[in-house]
Amino acid sequence: MEQLATVWRAMVLDRNPRADVRDLPGIAVRWADSRFAFWNCVTLTEVGADAGVLKQRLHEAAEVMRSKTRPGFLWVFEALLDDGARAALGAAAEQAGLRYAFPGTGMAGDLLPLAEPAHPELTFVRVDSDELLRAYADINARAYGFPLEDGRDGLAGSAWWKSGVFAYLGLRDGVPVTCAATVEADGRLFVVLVATDPAWERRGYGEAVTRKALYEGGRATGLTRATLHATAAGAPVYPRIGFEPNSPIGFYSLAELADPADPTELADPAELADPSGPAGPSGIRD
Repeated sequence: MEQLATVWRAMVLDRNPRADVRDLPGIAVRWADSRFAFWNCVTLTEVGADAGVLKQRLHEAAEVMRSKTRPGFLWVFEALLDDGARAALGAAAEQAGLRYAFPGTGMAGDLLPLAEPAHPELTFVRVDSDELLRAYADINARAYGFPLEDGRDGLAGSAWWKSGVFAYLGLRDGVPVTCAATVEADGRLFVVLVATDPAWERRGYGEAVTRKALYEGGRATGLTRATLHATAAGAPVYPRIGFEPNSPIGFYSLAELADPADPTELADPAELADPSGPAGPSGIRD
């Protein structure tokens, strides 16, 4: 959770210098009001919250979300809750007007340095131009079922993504088909926005490009520990790289926004993600 709050603060301020990045009692707001819904985030921060505190925080988080122009997600790290709060989570979220969107898993590992990765069908390139950054955004949009313009609204034009983030594309015959990035946060590398074009899934591309982003990020920073947040479909892949699960994550959207045209209405992650490799916000299409 700490890495999410740190990294997402930088991500949303990069997208919108007037983004809402407040740290409220028990709640971190990281909301760019972007068309790219993953840059609109609220998360609960208290350790050991009981059912009563959880109920209060869910109502407060939902009110923050209702105050915004663009939809986004509440991230709930279940390991922060006590047993009673975990048992009450579903009903409390419903009472707060929140709808369960999809599951995730927090993961971490002391896995760096890695061997230099390779894939026989891919060439890796670092994102260092607007054209390559647009390709990175488009792969994420296709992977999550977003309109291309929504993906571009999340990344296009960023100077930070072309310099401070270790963002890589995997090219097949010169065409970008997969992507992954890492960024330094609190003495760790944080894996973010891994995705594979749905037309090129089931080939191990996601795992290969994630290894590349970790390899280059680790080589540049000297860090040895990495963290990520994986979708359910990507979660089985990351242990092959050396990650270990540490907390289930629930993603929630406002119930009143449950509309097929709403960008928070993602397809089933098991249908979206590349079973042969990660695709994922921190990892999400992992």
